[in-house]
Amino acid sequence: MPYVNVRITKDGVTAGKKAEVIEKITKVLQDVLGKNPQTTFVVIDEVDTDNWGIGGETVSERRKKA
Repeated sequence: MPYVNVRITKDGVTAGKKAEVIEKITKVLQDVLGKNPQTTFVVIDEVDTDNWGIGGETVSERRKKA
């Protein structure tokens, strides 16, 4: 019973794109590891960019500089 947790920043990703990610991750586990898609769990957590840090600063701050 695989469990995959995907964490992404909250950037307005559509429900359709998240559904595609879930579908494709499930397919990879089926194709590569022979896992049953009916018992494969994929959870997507969306994290606010103020709560995600890289190199000592938030993603929000990094994006302001870009």
